[in-house]
Amino acid sequence: MKALIAACMAILSLPAFGEDKFPDGTPIPEWFRQSEPTAVETLGKQFVITDYGVTNDSTVLQTEQIQAVIDRAAEEGGVVVIPKGTFLSGSLFFKPKTHLHLQEGAVLKGSDDISNFRIVDTRIEGQSLKYFAALVNADHVDGFTITGKGTINGNGLRYWKSFWLRRAVIPKCTNMDELRPRLVYISNSNDVELSGVRLINSPFWTTHLYRCQRVKLLGLHIFAPSAPVKAPSSDAVDVDVCRDVLMKHCYFSVNDDAIALKGGKGPWADQDPNNGENRNIIIEDCTYGFAHSALTCGSESIHNYNIVLRRCTVTGLSRLLWLKMRPDTPQHYEYILVEDITGDAKSFLVVKPWTQFFDLKGRTDKPVSHANNVTMRNIRLECNTFFDVKASEQYNLDHFTFENLQIKAKNPACDKSIIPNFIWKDVTVTGK
Repeated sequence: MKALIAACMAILSLPAFGEDKFPDGTPIPEWFRQSEPTAVETLGKQFVITDYGVTNDSTVLQTEQIQAVIDRAAEEGGVVVIPKGTFLSGSLFFKPKTHLHLQEGAVLKGSDDISNFRIVDTRIEGQSLKYFAALVNADHVDGFTITGKGTINGNGLRYWKSFWLRRAVIPKCTNMDELRPRLVYISNSNDVELSGVRLINSPFWTTHLYRCQRVKLLGLHIFAPSAPVKAPSSDAVDVDVCRDVLMKHCYFSVNDDAIALKGGKGPWADQDPNNGENRNIIIEDCTYGFAHSALTCGSESIHNYNIVLRRCTVTGLSRLLWLKMRPDTPQHYEYILVEDITGDAKSFLVVKPWTQFFDLKGRTDKPVSHANNVTMRNIRLECNTFFDVKASEQYNLDHFTFENLQIKAKNPACDKSIIPNFIWKDVTVTGK
């Protein structure tokens, strides 16, 4: 009996699942633990595009015909269904009360002619401006979902080749100088879910979320190649001024950052009402192939708070955690947790000034940025460089914790003096 009581007491003393906490110590809401994808049958009437004059022909542009189905679905409320087959389109705009579902074997394929994408007021690279719409767009569409086992294919090869040709002739050209669309752009929308689909070959950023709350990305397969033609700036997910975002059971492999936290750039970015912070972002139980980084703060970002990357496997990454410190932008990255990671990467932690396209716009002083309360723990990783961190007068680093790390590194060196209040617990770093 005593043994039974002791066992019960031991169980009761364990932290309850509901006590799971963000890095700042606040409880993680139950919403983050509900990860069952939405069943398409619960979303209303289904509008199969081939029932409304759209033909299964991958060579014929059918933007207007598919948009007409979306508009019809908006009148009654319901789901626009892409059936098995390949359907070529330019920019599509989903409206309130509509959803997108791609059946197994379905491909929504983007045009490789930029003139088939509308120029709109949008958000890109930390700026609000006129630029090309994505292939799939949803603005002010609360409850919007993209579901199914089909594929949204950005058809990016022509854009990628053109980008690298331009760079060869004009080395200082920006990402936006080579005109190209994103794959999915969702803005000003709450209670959004993307589940099950394949998002591949984006000409530019793959999934861009701007000013959204309560977004779930579940079981997605996001891919863009790094060879033989690199897919430039094909970020898997760009989180831009969002709150409460869950990414779970996803696969990421792209030729840029896998998860990039955005939010604004420029010397007065923190005063622009179009900019803002990312708060309460969780990436968990995911698998990474090649990418420039598993988690990146920046390069256009002003405040990231309560960010969690956990229980992931990484293979062939360039960097595990990358804090891009932009000298022309006031930034604050805080309460970041990276834990329970296995695999390999070129660098474990990278913190350096990010000077690409630097522009103080007449400001005479450089903004001072901050990164603090960053914890990396329970990680087994093989890497080339363990601690790729540079001291700088433009930013302050403080309160970092390394705990229960087993690292094999070609360059195991770590200058602890760079970070005040740098805590190490059970850290083993061995050189190869």
